[in-house]
Amino acid sequence: MIEAIEVPEVAALKLPLSHAIKAGGFVFVSGQASVNEAGEIVSDTIEGEIRRSFDNIKRILAASGQTMKDVIQVRSYVGDPKDLAVYNEIYREYFSSPYPARTTLTGCIPDFIKFEVDVTAVCS
Repeated sequence: MIEAIEVPEVAALKLPLSHAIKAGGFVFVSGQASVNEAGEIVSDTIEGEIRRSFDNIKRILAASGQTMKDVIQVRSYVGDPKDLAVYNEIYREYFSSPYPARTTLTGCIPDFIKFEVDVTAVCS
């Protein structure tokens, strides 16, 4: 069974995607950037964009019955490689050991955002 998870408090969807898909005992959360409830990009410091993105992830996971502790994989996209240290510092506020598996790419997102992240969580 495949269930689409839509969370109106996170962002109005302007693209053909679901906030998350719950299937096969997992929740697959689509990429989250620094967007507000209207789906508008909120330009901010790298810290602000990372926190807003992870807070959106938390809301989506909650709507699916999961928490950040259920996350088993993180794929993150950091616009500027110099921001990796800040990202790693904030990352530790949202995750603890044992940390999820993780891939981080730099320099591969559009200039109008500084950060994007998607996650996979196991259903608890």
